[in-house]
Amino acid sequence: MHHRHKAHPWHGIKLGEQVPQEVTAFIEIVPTDTVKYEIDKVSGYLSIDRPQKYFNIMLALYGFLPQSYSGERIAALTNQALNRDDIKGDHDPLDICVLTEKNVTHGDIIVKAHPIGGFRLLDRSQADDKIIAVLKNDIIYGNYNDITELPERIIDWLIHYFTTYKDLPSDKIQRMQLVGMYGKEVAHDVIRRAVQDYEEKIAPHITSQAM
Repeated sequence: MHHRHKAHPWHGIKLGEQVPQEVTAFIEIVPTDTVKYEIDKVSGYLSIDRPQKYFNIMLALYGFLPQSYSGERIAALTNQALNRDDIKGDHDPLDICVLTEKNVTHGDIIVKAHPIGGFRLLDRSQADDKIIAVLKNDIIYGNYNDITELPERIIDWLIHYFTTYKDLPSDKIQRMQLVGMYGKEVAHDVIRRAVQDYEEKIAPHITSQAM
């Protein structure tokens, strides 16, 4: 008998055949979570990053795109947008928020989603983009094609979450800064760049370790 092992969520799951129009997302956090979970890059298991300090929960599915990486190409877009040259990628997989009307009760799952835009965020001096997507075939959100079509209240709520979820009570300066919002076409470019960053910086090391 052949033994099968669970694929590493970052390296072992395919992003899909229709990237960037449709992507496979690995979900770490769901709306009922009051603890921020994050993938352990070595083992592939979910680990507790931190309990949320305030009543500030993510009301959508949140995770990352497998086989993606926020490196030089992602940072270049942010540097260009802000006319700077000192911003670096955050060296993590590209984050994604998936909107759905479904009640998904736990993370550690994969979903198919259609990117419709994104937020350009700075975590101190690192690019920390968040792709905004809708769940494939979702009854309510599935018909949205671009982030500009979303209700303003949803945009405001997403901005509030992403600009406050890393803050601690002792912080005097907001850690996360929103420096831009972009539509579907730019989101597709960001995803392509994240895939290229992964293939250049991460994939060769994963391949050599597997040999």
